[in-house]
Amino acid sequence: MAERFQVLVLNQISANGLKRLPVERYSVGKDVAAPDALLLRSADLHGTAIASGVLAIARAGAGTNNIPVAAMSERGVPVFNAPGANANAVKELVLAGMLMAARNLAPALHFVAALDARMTDMDKAVEDGKKAFAGYELGGQTLGVVGLGKIGCLVADAAIKLGMNVLGYDPDITVDAAWSLPSQVKKAASVAEVLKNAHFITLHVPLVAATRDLVNADNIGQMRAASVLLNFSREGVVNEAAVIASLARKHLGWYVCDFPSAAINGHERVIALPHLGASTREAEENCAIM
Repeated sequence: MAERFQVLVLNQISANGLKRLPVERYSVGKDVAAPDALLLRSADLHGTAIASGVLAIARAGAGTNNIPVAAMSERGVPVFNAPGANANAVKELVLAGMLMAARNLAPALHFVAALDARMTDMDKAVEDGKKAFAGYELGGQTLGVVGLGKIGCLVADAAIKLGMNVLGYDPDITVDAAWSLPSQVKKAASVAEVLKNAHFITLHVPLVAATRDLVNADNIGQMRAASVLLNFSREGVVNEAAVIASLARKHLGWYVCDFPSAAINGHERVIALPHLGASTREAEENCAIM
């Protein structure tokens, strides 16, 4: 049998996805000593010594900001990604985040969990306490979508089906994305227009120089009072200090993200989820991209 390519897996990748690398040609695992290729999701390769024998790097996800692409290009090492691989999963997390914020689900869950199971009048305690967690419906609210790639288009479509109005902004929208975008999406001319006019703002952009601190101390005040900011994109797209300051002023209603940190964890108006990957089906179809 011919010598197999050695693929080092740096993050949890679906077994169904890895099956797309046939054992006759690839040896795949987390203990590969001399890899020909790296397969990862969120592992940060900046500052990491990448073996000289590495011939390719693949990320099971859309962005490549955790990979030193320029340095790899100088070495002639191609870097692959899988845009859209987890698009449906992220769409569902955005919808979940909007519902959690709009219906005050996180504090409501804490309230119920804190009830003494031995109390004899729990029904009365629930009835008396539930008024504090009254929320509102998504229908009729405006969702602002910044970044209209595969994920942004899916989010926009789902929001419209929930009866929401959608305002979208993407100066670099592709032809394919434009074709898949629902006609009901209204076009915004700038990020500022989205911030000023939406009740919910969801970000779906890569982390590059132009998008770092896209939401910051200078523009977060343009958002509507009690609005909800959702970031399932990249941590650096939102300035955490600006978010915390806006929450302290009770201007921003909620911040929902999948980037827990020491600065925001435990904040009563922050919903921070673990970074959740694609479903098994999506991983099977998209993760193994070597």
